[in-house]
Amino acid sequence: MNNETNIEPYKAVGILDSGVGGLTVVREFFHQLPYESIVYFGDTARMPYGPRQHDEVRRFALEIIEFLQTQEVKLVVVACNSATAAGLPYYREQLDIPVIGVIEPGVRAAVEATQNGRIGVIGTTGTISSGAYERDIRKLDTSVQIFSVACPLLVLIVENNLVKTPEALRVTEEYLSPLKEEEVDTVILGCTHYPLMTDLIREVMGDKVNLISSAEEIAREAKEIFTFEGLLRPLNPVKVNHRFFVSGKPSIFEEIGQRFLGKPVKAYQVIF
Repeated sequence: MNNETNIEPYKAVGILDSGVGGLTVVREFFHQLPYESIVYFGDTARMPYGPRQHDEVRRFALEIIEFLQTQEVKLVVVACNSATAAGLPYYREQLDIPVIGVIEPGVRAAVEATQNGRIGVIGTTGTISSGAYERDIRKLDTSVQIFSVACPLLVLIVENNLVKTPEALRVTEEYLSPLKEEEVDTVILGCTHYPLMTDLIREVMGDKVNLISSAEEIAREAKEIFTFEGLLRPLNPVKVNHRFFVSGKPSIFEEIGQRFLGKPVKAYQVIF
């Protein structure tokens, strides 16, 4: 990270995800950094990323990052666990602006939250098989016991607006059963889609289990970076401008986005 970089503070925050899950990060930016403009890209035509090979996910992420750079961004948030696990250090090497991912902030919050040292991690097949969460947890605390479960269908449930169906409950109960048996007291939602299922996951796991979403920690980290590098957007009357782009048809994204963010969302299609 270059502390001498001359990036104007009024430039936008670029956020990328495989679909709608990164809107959990957008919502947290609205809360913690309301004066910052957001440029969001959801790769809805190629989601889910979880089952894909890491080199393919890296290529997709770099294509999106290149697009985000045309939108004058001062920070890139890789709001996708699969893309973060596939190559966060690589993206950082390619850019001269800060790049942050979702894994490290979630890990820090989980290690701080657990009382019995038993942490569950749920994520896509790609994220879980990468072992990225386990490695980062071990860096902070070698005594923690980690129980990881791949939950590939949860992304499809969210993307297809099926969260409130009996089938979603059945699938979630099946996925989370091993974590209940292991008596974890903290579960990392290792995919940015999963916070959109928080109520359902809490219903299955119980109120006493900590559910860790990286979104809050990501926004906090971004605020620290902006403060340190002088990139906080000035609190002035210049209008904040949020822009949303998708690689698939915008209609479903707009519907989910409006429901989740509580305001109309207009998305534009970009085809690679």
